[in-house]
Amino acid sequence: MIEVPEGVAAVAWSLGDVPAYVYDLAALDAHAAAVRAATEGVEIHYAVKANPDPEVLHTLAPHVDGLEVASGGEFAHVRSVLPDMPVSVGGPGKTADELALAPSAYRWHVESPAELRRLAGPAEVLLRVNLDVPVSGASLAMGGGATPFGMDPAGVAECLASLASSSVRLRGIHAHLASGLAAPALLALADAVLAYARGLGVAEINLGGGMAVAYDDPDARFDWAAYGAGLRERARPGETLRIEPGRALTAYCGWYLTTVIDVKRVHGERFAVLSGGTHHLRTPVTKGHDQPFAVLGGGSPAEPTTLVGRLCTPKDVFARKVPASLGVGDVVAFAMAGAYAWNISHHDFLMHPKPAFHHLR
Repeated sequence: MIEVPEGVAAVAWSLGDVPAYVYDLAALDAHAAAVRAATEGVEIHYAVKANPDPEVLHTLAPHVDGLEVASGGEFAHVRSVLPDMPVSVGGPGKTADELALAPSAYRWHVESPAELRRLAGPAEVLLRVNLDVPVSGASLAMGGGATPFGMDPAGVAECLASLASSSVRLRGIHAHLASGLAAPALLALADAVLAYARGLGVAEINLGGGMAVAYDDPDARFDWAAYGAGLRERARPGETLRIEPGRALTAYCGWYLTTVIDVKRVHGERFAVLSGGTHHLRTPVTKGHDQPFAVLGGGSPAEPTTLVGRLCTPKDVFARKVPASLGVGDVVAFAMAGAYAWNISHHDFLMHPKPAFHHLR
């Protein structure tokens, strides 16, 4: 059973028809501190794409070594929020305006030989490598075969040849091969990446993110202690190992609150229509899961219910045929809404009101 924190419940009881996000910054601070302690000796760059909320960034800042962004817009945003924080820049398909930012970035992740040729130095770069290694069990695969992300060893070799006559300075390699993996699987990928990097003779190695978040089991957390210990065992003197967690840092601090507008049966199935929708919380439809939730209210008997939003599309679904005790006017508190939630949602579809935002300290 999901427990709703007291501060989140207080917001829920005052909620009107307009949904709200609640970010529990105290919980985020404690979680980030624990991750930092578990990964001592390894650099952390927070993947801003997971949640760029300014208060979230300020909360994470004491616990990370830098920020990772994937666009010029994200770069400008984090510079305005945390102007002194080191920023590494990645992402395929960089524009000319974005490439012009390279000299002011802490690290620049080069995605292809063509990108390197377009890059005007001076810049401190990591070459993003896509190794042909197994990534079975991943929720998303950015590497391990033919994908648009990074370079195969032939592309890296081409970059290395051109770097000899360039003002760009090679610092090392970057490899974000897969997402949604447990610590043992990520460590196995790290073995492959480290072996490749050492073969090139580089000492700065960014292993990316990809730490698993289990939406079907909110109490199951990534084993940061095992992962941190495993990386420390693998590190060699003089090497800098860096990771880029995003979802696994912020997912648990976020809650999305929305009220029940209608409960009805259609061809024998029970539906609860909520005041929000996937235009606010797109995570469950993009990940294909039931978003975990708790009901504040709920006096009716629990029955299998599909929780939907009020958009004009059958894809506007939060959870399908899950046992739920709810009625009109109850508040549904969706947990694990602190990453890839509001910021990846199609906000303006049907032009419904934007949610409110609350920050608990």
